[in-house]
Amino acid sequence: MTAYEKFINIRSINQSILCVGLDPTQEKLPVIFKREVNSIYFFCKSIIEATQNIVCGYKLNFAFFEQYGVEGYEILKRLFDFIPDNLLKIADAKRADIGNTSKAYAKSIFDYFNADAVTVNPYMGYDSLSPFFDYKDKIVFILALTSNPGSQNFQKIMINEKPLYQYVVENSMTWGDLKNTGFVFGATHPEELDLIRKIAPESVLLIPGIGAQGGDIKATLKANKNGPAIINVSRNVIYSSSGQDYAEAAANRVLQLNSVINSFSL
Repeated sequence: MTAYEKFINIRSINQSILCVGLDPTQEKLPVIFKREVNSIYFFCKSIIEATQNIVCGYKLNFAFFEQYGVEGYEILKRLFDFIPDNLLKIADAKRADIGNTSKAYAKSIFDYFNADAVTVNPYMGYDSLSPFFDYKDKIVFILALTSNPGSQNFQKIMINEKPLYQYVVENSMTWGDLKNTGFVFGATHPEELDLIRKIAPESVLLIPGIGAQGGDIKATLKANKNGPAIINVSRNVIYSSSGQDYAEAAANRVLQLNSVINSFSL
């Protein structure tokens, strides 16, 4: 089963296009955990156990694990292995480099971590991303218009009356095929999302920025026009409670978000 097929399948089974972002730090763990690196594994494991039947997958942000060195990498691997195989496992690694280096990155993410999808940076062009597209059964999410304030610095620069992010989408749509080429598009840009859906109506979008970054879920869903999308929510879910009920609170928050999302139809 390809990653795209897995997404379509789990979307139907769990009635959810919500992806939980695992962005753990020791400082924000619930009070019942010791402030040690290994606690991160048990925290994330509990979140997965509580939500695995009501989400479409998980996005693991490599930076939050890499900051802890070897121990962090070991936890990252353990979590990729722990997530049930019927759910999407997204490596939020934002990789890209010259061909040989990207080949090594792709091997790490898809062969070692066994991720279903990866986020990549298109700035260096097609040859820097082609090693990822060689994995035909995976999804490659190209950064198009990100949710952070700094996206204004470059991504919206106008070139011949078109913003740069639009060129990124238009020029990279044929780098893979429809089922393995996706785009990262922040929920903080609903008007621009409406434009991109006219250009790429069938591309899978990974949409972060709901919650802590200020994205509005209803505006996002309206702009998405029911195109295939994965809505990622991280801090707004995993830190729903700092008490012993942290996992239950995370599950309840997912159910609340699913209710809003599904009212717009899947």
